[in-house]
Amino acid sequence: MKKTIFITGATDGIGQVTATMLAEQGHHVLIHGRSAEKLAAITAQLESLAVDGKSGGSVSSYQADLSKLSDVAEMAARINAEHTSIDVLINNAGVFHTPETMTADGFDIRFVVNTFSPYLLTKLLLPLMNEDGRVVNLSSAAQAPVNVQGMLSGSALTDNAAYAQSKLAITMWTNALAAKRTDNEPLYVSINPKSFLGSKMVKEAYGVAGGDLSLGADILMRAALSDEFNQANGQYFDNDNERFANPHPDALDELKCLSLVAELDKLLN
Repeated sequence: MKKTIFITGATDGIGQVTATMLAEQGHHVLIHGRSAEKLAAITAQLESLAVDGKSGGSVSSYQADLSKLSDVAEMAARINAEHTSIDVLINNAGVFHTPETMTADGFDIRFVVNTFSPYLLTKLLLPLMNEDGRVVNLSSAAQAPVNVQGMLSGSALTDNAAYAQSKLAITMWTNALAAKRTDNEPLYVSINPKSFLGSKMVKEAYGVAGGDLSLGADILMRAALSDEFNQANGQYFDNDNERFANPHPDALDELKCLSLVAELDKLLN
């Protein structure tokens, strides 16, 4: 069955590989990117999969800077206007290092891209999703207790600290929404796609070539489409160990997760 799947950060890295695999299977792939030039190139590449007898799916593209919450809201409004339903949302986009750590709104940019924007996007796209849908959130093996005030003071956090905290934060809000899931909502699952894959982020952050991106894309495909994730609401899949596992203990603390979501709602409203 062909599905409509939206993936953020689809112009390079794991996102690009995943989008290509989805298009090759004939799904309707909605792709996001920050660069209009790169987005156009990837769109053309995916659309070409339908040529020469291949069964490539259709492609829709959306440009937005996820460090700007207004961009996220505008992108979500466009998607809501152009589509009647979405089967899967993959919040893949992320950032580790940026020259500037603060947004114009006074937030830590690493938290905005890795935590705030996927939360806002998910909430705004929920009207297009139902109980058969899935929200797949990119977490990481790097998880550290979240200093909520640190979200508002980016200059005080190192890249490693901000990244690890923001990735625990997305795991926590995933679990909070999973715990409050209603009968007509999609399931929520968080994924560590595998450490040190060969993405631009890993190369910039650690100066290593990294592993095969298809290993990360494969688990995202499974999380989006396979039966093994049918009952995965609120679970965390650790692809380093290739199994469902426990995330950082804070992500299993319901009160901490709900408290974080309350802070997100307060910041984003």
